[in-house]
Amino acid sequence: MNRHVTFERLHNFRDLGGYRSADGRTVPWRTLYRSDNLGKLRGDDWRTFLDLGIRTVIDLRYPWEIETKGQVPEPERFHYVNLSIEHRPYDQAEIDPALDPWRYLADRFAEVADDGVEEIRQVLEQIAHAPGPVVFHCTSGKDRTGLIGALLLTVLDVPRETVLADFALTEAATARLIEDWKSANPDRELKWPGYGRAPAVIMDLTLTDLETRYGSVQVYLKDRVGLADDTVDALRARLLTDEDH
Repeated sequence: MNRHVTFERLHNFRDLGGYRSADGRTVPWRTLYRSDNLGKLRGDDWRTFLDLGIRTVIDLRYPWEIETKGQVPEPERFHYVNLSIEHRPYDQAEIDPALDPWRYLADRFAEVADDGVEEIRQVLEQIAHAPGPVVFHCTSGKDRTGLIGALLLTVLDVPRETVLADFALTEAATARLIEDWKSANPDRELKWPGYGRAPAVIMDLTLTDLETRYGSVQVYLKDRVGLADDTVDALRARLLTDEDH
């Protein structure tokens, strides 16, 4: 199966199927997707999206982003939920180039993990009980989407190296994310050379920070996020299968 789903206007749409849990079960294909902004869907891209049979769309962006950049077309077709997990906006294009880029981003992820606990819990609950195939997304499908993807795969007991590798797959989209930014901001300079990047070290730092603070990512999810045991059970029952296809 091809993990990357090809679209003309979307650059970072991926199937999370095929990842193997520690107990030997795998995430089923065509069940769980992660993406960049679905507001870009139109024409052939829209038809490709509809062919996936997705029934639940979880939008992780701020409401003002949805207003300015659009949402999935015909949201009434889906079980559509907007849960903004980030509470402190920042402009990546303006990050000081002298800063350690990966530590800086990991610190922003830590803010989201702390500020957005209510929304993170709701996102995971929505996925656990969603009707049909699910997609969750933000603007670039990189940071907020990457954090949810990593937490979700960790709940499913997917090995750490696989979680990091999935996060880093966004690197294949970096060039097009930069092109999009330049097209949308012709009068601005992209000051930060790390824009659109997603090396595994960012997520490694993020998960290590959670482990240092809480003892494990699982304890963070249980004690800080408030993720109930029955939600974890529902996620594992829904998103892990003995079938290898």
